[in-house]
Amino acid sequence: MVRIHSPVARLRVPLPKEVGPVGLHPAEAAPVNPEPTEPKEEEPMLLRNETLSPAARKHFKLLRNPFVDDIQSRADVFASQHGRYVRAALLDAAINHGFVAIVGESGSGKSTLREDLEERIREERRPIIAIKPYVLAMEPNDTRGKPMKAGQIAESIARTLAPNVQLKSSPDARYRQVHELLKSSRAAGYSHLLVIEEAHRMPLPTLKHLKNFMELKDGLRRLLGVCLIGQPELRLLLSEQNPEVREIVQRCEQITMEPLDSDLEGYLVHKFERAGLALADVLEADALDAIRARLISMPRGGRVSDAVSVCYPLVVNNLVCRALNAAAAVGFPKVDAQVIGGC
Repeated sequence: MVRIHSPVARLRVPLPKEVGPVGLHPAEAAPVNPEPTEPKEEEPMLLRNETLSPAARKHFKLLRNPFVDDIQSRADVFASQHGRYVRAALLDAAINHGFVAIVGESGSGKSTLREDLEERIREERRPIIAIKPYVLAMEPNDTRGKPMKAGQIAESIARTLAPNVQLKSSPDARYRQVHELLKSSRAAGYSHLLVIEEAHRMPLPTLKHLKNFMELKDGLRRLLGVCLIGQPELRLLLSEQNPEVREIVQRCEQITMEPLDSDLEGYLVHKFERAGLALADVLEADALDAIRARLISMPRGGRVSDAVSVCYPLVVNNLVCRALNAAAAVGFPKVDAQVIGGC
């Protein structure tokens, strides 16, 4: 269990059921000198989708929720400096058949950047084929779900490159067939990227077999790049301390998704501009530092040095949405540090 520690005094903002009589001035709706509250345990609702109330949309003159179905095109994807690096790494792995692992917390934007790559391939008509095995119900072993095996990866490659081709029954003939399909596609000018989502649930033997897929070549040219996308447990799976996978792990560039932190203002400016509002029309300047402070995670009993930021897009979206609802409920013209501290 973790705790949220904030250096900003936690000020309680009355929620709708606590709002005073109609006509109460906003400045009177909250205590003038509220006492700081104790740090509270991180709630699951930090990752739960928060709905913007009709009252909040009307109060802030929002034509739509800036955080729901907000990415319809590549222009909607916020490009932080770190995000641009991840974008470049993904494209490089696709073009030059590299091996990259994108690791991050839920809601950190991993899948959004993968989708951005696919959209870029379509828009720019790049000769890149993304191969995505189905990962529904994938688990590391049979006791919890359905493990992904090397045979399924081979089937996915064949299904993507030649949907109507019947795979051979024997393993030797099947993998030779997949090799030939990749070579034919390469000869036609295409590069290939195998993308495995939820890779932290991939069985260890399958990870070891990825080396064999990456070693499929046409002369000196590799035929397949690999991108693994997963939650922090993926780092454990890709640990060099495990001799079983050390050889393949040493070939993998591991990229950890970074929190927004210094990019928080740019992110929120982008979100609200896409919804037709300037950030200054919605948030007071002190709200940004309050958001960063609110989203500091501290392990129970941990020291200051153990604190980490959880200022990821999904968490920021939910916190700001909750703050908009609270501010509208008490009639605050904008969200400030007091509102953020009470959410």
